[in-house]
Amino acid sequence: MPQRFGIDTSILVRLLTRDPEDEFEYCITSLSALAGDQDGEILASNQVIGEAYVAVQHHYGVARSDARAGLLDVLQSGLVAPLNGRSAIDALSAAKGPGLFDRLIADDYSRAGLETLTLDRRMASLSAVQRL
Repeated sequence: MPQRFGIDTSILVRLLTRDPEDEFEYCITSLSALAGDQDGEILASNQVIGEAYVAVQHHYGVARSDARAGLLDVLQSGLVAPLNGRSAIDALSAAKGPGLFDRLIADDYSRAGLETLTLDRRMASLSAVQRL
């Protein structure tokens, strides 16, 4: 049975920005070894995806659309996958309507069998989200 690993925000940001280059290379080499040699699965949670999305905008000046595109590239690279699978990819791919965080929040609650409550009209347009 393959071992599963969850990465933190620092690793996802490194993979996304490739900066600094030596740490990026270290991450690629180490994660590849875990995935290949140990038949491991490397995963990123919704929280890590959301934090990385904000971190690259704030610390690296990356535009929102570029942050989403970069995260999609990393999470579909075959090295790291989103813990929540397709729903995280769909959240990153959505260009209109509720924001990325709204979608990730609703996805987490939905996975726990909960309906999300919100005061936000746009967020309330998501399935399993109800306006309070």
